[in-house]
Amino acid sequence: MRAFIIGLSDLLHRIARGVAVAALAGMFITVMIQVIARYGFSSPPIWTEDVARYMMVWTGLLGATLSFKTRSDAVLMASVFPPRPNWPGLMAEAIQTAAVLTFVLPTVYFCFIGLRGGFARGYLARQAALTMDTLGIAMVWVAVIVPIAMIIILIHLAARWACAPAQSHGEAQASLD
Repeated sequence: MRAFIIGLSDLLHRIARGVAVAALAGMFITVMIQVIARYGFSSPPIWTEDVARYMMVWTGLLGATLSFKTRSDAVLMASVFPPRPNWPGLMAEAIQTAAVLTFVLPTVYFCFIGLRGGFARGYLARQAALTMDTLGIAMVWVAVIVPIAMIIILIHLAARWACAPAQSHGEAQASLD
């Protein structure tokens, strides 16, 4: 079971990286089309801004899963907060796990179930009822990345715990690359 979870995590990491790179390339191409059409022809297509924005959302959320897997999470406020204490590894992992679960589990839950219960009131169901004005497709195709990214993070978290307890952080990092 351990090998399955770790293998699944590695596979999802490779897939997420490929899709994120494709979305980033698509975003770049779309923005270039918009810039050339706007400044070269004074007539940008109306769809380019929305496509670039939605690809940025996909790239960002998939990038979050990549950062989580490789433990290269951004440190945004390093100068404001004191350095974290050197807690024993298991306690630090437990606190990190609790923080991740506190955010990810409600996010996944409310993607499918609404505040008053029922699948029809969940985030994805509400997005399925909306249509993109410029593209004419359901917004759910953009919104579906939210639960996908959160579930990938949960699988990566399970793979962290499935790794051998004696394995050091450096060895775990080397095995992820």
